Amino acid sequence: MLYITEVEEYIRVDPKLFGLPTSEAISQQLEDTYIDYYNKELGKVVSIIKILNIGEGVIIPGDGAAYYKSKFELLVWKPELHELIYGKIAEITNFGAFIDMGFMKGMIHISQTMDDYVSFSDAGSLSGKSSGRVLKAGDLCVARVVAISHKGDEPKIGLTMRQPGLGKTDWLKEDKIKKKKEEEKLVKAQEKESKTKGSKKK
Repeated sequence: MLYITEVEEYIRVDPKLFGLPTSEAISQQLEDTYIDYYNKELGKVVSIIKILNIGEGVIIPGDGAAYYKSKFELLVWKPELHELIYGKIAEITNFGAFIDMGFMKGMIHISQTMDDYVSFSDAGSLSGKSSGRVLKAGDLCVARVVAISHKGDEPKIGLTMRQPGLGKTDWLKEDKIKKKKEEEKLVKAQEKESKTKGSKKK
């Protein structure tokens, strides 16, 4: 889920940035510090939106840098259980697939890629035995977050595509067309039955 978060803290401005206007120096320092930053509570920083306030600079003895108490807004993405995500398959392995969600990658275990018996092919794709469906690198997909682990520098995100409305976007289109045809077939059958009953009454 994307959030706009307000943060207030002391920003350490490196001496090499002293020649710049204070706001520009802090902006550069924020870029260096926060872009690609991840924190369990905060989430993954996507962008620094704007600096709201800059206080007076403070110098700490023994440290050549200056510290400015600053308030700023960040655009962050924080993964949440059951959240729907849209992304592209980045890699296929013999145990599943990795999907690029834009801000970070998630993993779909082979058993969660589709509602079928799935096998890994030498061509580097995953194939469903009954459906004949194939999942490969570059495919666009819709998945759901089912597990989040915060061990390490970045979270490990587990995904599923087995639930209704999830999977490769081409499959979803196929399912939609199939469902529409079934509904049309059902309507025709009901109309035919209704006409048959009407003729019997006469």
